[in-house]
Amino acid sequence: MCGRYASGSSVDELVEEFDVEQVLPGVPGPSWNVAPTDVVRAVVERRAAQGASGVRSLVPMRWGLVPFWAEGTAGAARLINARGETAADKPSFRAAYRRRRCLLPADGYYEWQKLGQRKQPWFIHRQDNRQLAMAGLWETWVDRELPEDHPDRFVVTCTILTTAATDALGHVHDRMPMTVRSDAWAAWLDRDLQDPEEIAGLLVPDPGQDITSHPVAAAVGKVSNNFPGLVDPVALPGE
Repeated sequence: MCGRYASGSSVDELVEEFDVEQVLPGVPGPSWNVAPTDVVRAVVERRAAQGASGVRSLVPMRWGLVPFWAEGTAGAARLINARGETAADKPSFRAAYRRRRCLLPADGYYEWQKLGQRKQPWFIHRQDNRQLAMAGLWETWVDRELPEDHPDRFVVTCTILTTAATDALGHVHDRMPMTVRSDAWAAWLDRDLQDPEEIAGLLVPDPGQDITSHPVAAAVGKVSNNFPGLVDPVALPGE
């Protein structure tokens, strides 16, 4: 799974990297310890009306998907990931898989490897240190108990698609985020593309030699810790 990640780039850097045309209010700044239920930065295609051309936008979303049909938001932290192998068919994700896809930019993500009686965190990232474009799904949940003009009536949430980890990363964790290659970003964000097989073809289940990993300090395990040094490599005990 992917339960924690780093997104240390500035908004301006993300705008340039992802060819963003519009930045919505509320987009958070950099974070080196993004945790479930945090507000995160997501790239989507926004449309002013049905049939209108899309505008690539950087928007705020809460991490932990709440299906539009859910009775409440209490279970959001349980849906931070969606299995890429089954998301197209699962009731919680299938509508979003077809119509509401996003990119979640990340410097890299953290996973914990069990070593004896303790867990060692690792930071997994691209070797060239460019952004990972993690494949995401998003939904809007409506709190119908609030007035129509209440700012909290609409809750926009997201989840990260995952797949089986590659051999190179399997020693850390058996799952990893799926990514979208840069030449497929436009198609991935296109809300008119709704064929599950075509959508699946845009995903990158195996980033291959582009990905590397290194151990990091245990400080990342505390969500209140948030500083650039969390991604710095450390020596494993005994080395």
